[in-house]
Amino acid sequence: MRLSDLQTKKIINVNDGKNVGNIVDVNIYENGSIESLIIESSKGIFSLNKELDIHIYWKDITKIGEDVILVKTGNNE
Repeated sequence: MRLSDLQTKKIINVNDGKNVGNIVDVNIYENGSIESLIIESSKGIFSLNKELDIHIYWKDITKIGEDVILVKTGNNE
């Protein structure tokens, strides 16, 4: 699967059913495996503060479907 394939999918939090955001990048370990997906911050259209971006760790992904990626974030656990 390519990054461009992942970027077209909606990210849904299984804890509350909300759309988390859009994938803008990934963090990759030295061995080539994905560490986390970087989700665009919703703090404004022209936000340049990358510290506000959300990181969804690969271990927190519960399912990658045809149209969505289901994640379990720590917000409501």
